[in-house]
Amino acid sequence: MLRDFNTWLLGFRDSIADYGYYIDFEKVHRNVDGIKVELNILNSLIGSKNIEADFENLMRKYPEVLKCIPLLLAVRANEIYCQDENGGHLFQFDFGKYPPNSHAHYERYKYFMRETGLFDLLENHIVNNLVDYATGVETGLDSNGRKNRGGHLMENLVESFIQKAGFIKDENYFKEMYIHQITEKWGIDLSAISNQGKMEKRFDYVIKTPNMIYGIETNFYGSGGSKLNETARSYKTLALETDTIDGFTFVWFTDGKGWTSARHNLEETFDVMEHIYNIDDMENGIIQEVFK
Repeated sequence: MLRDFNTWLLGFRDSIADYGYYIDFEKVHRNVDGIKVELNILNSLIGSKNIEADFENLMRKYPEVLKCIPLLLAVRANEIYCQDENGGHLFQFDFGKYPPNSHAHYERYKYFMRETGLFDLLENHIVNNLVDYATGVETGLDSNGRKNRGGHLMENLVESFIQKAGFIKDENYFKEMYIHQITEKWGIDLSAISNQGKMEKRFDYVIKTPNMIYGIETNFYGSGGSKLNETARSYKTLALETDTIDGFTFVWFTDGKGWTSARHNLEETFDVMEHIYNIDDMENGIIQEVFK
């Protein structure tokens, strides 16, 4: 049946974010729980009248409190580099290793706390509880993970429809397979797939039926950008290349209002590619219809 591109594009969605997309609170609490004891020790510095001496005493008795410091600055790494404007030197502070009992090391870490503003944060009651503060910081840092979670949302959605269609993982559908793995498993020649000179092509999913091998790509674009045009062009080339291979079919599941800004390139691919589908298509049973 001949499909109309404009009608198909109108069915694209603004978002496929689920409830777990925004913040992974399980991860947030797990990360904070890992340093909760040390954070509570540092709580003793809140409102201190002699914070430098108190902090040095904590370092001497509980040097492990240092591992909390990067998170208080919303930094994931243990090693922090600082350019010292006073001396023009680049200093490295390693909070994964506890300093030896030497005056120079204690002075260095006190200098770091003072210059970064952490002493001010603590002694002037800007925060009341470092566990709560750290939870807030972790929540903010985790929001940066939305891009990675978003990249997997469409993959997970497509996989759910594959499973609903009766396919079984690692039996007749497979996740993340490279071309050489497909060739080794089923003896099919996929040398026609050039991947435009890039590294070896990997498909998000591969479905094997008695008569066909299907290589599947998935993506969702909620916003526009130059990447969409590149994706449409590369998948058009991939579709044309795989048309020359007997026993192999390329299938692309895509969606998202971001495609509105790249509609012309997507339409060019739509015009030459038989198996390009959106979420509406999956909801209307396209997987059962195509993968036979």
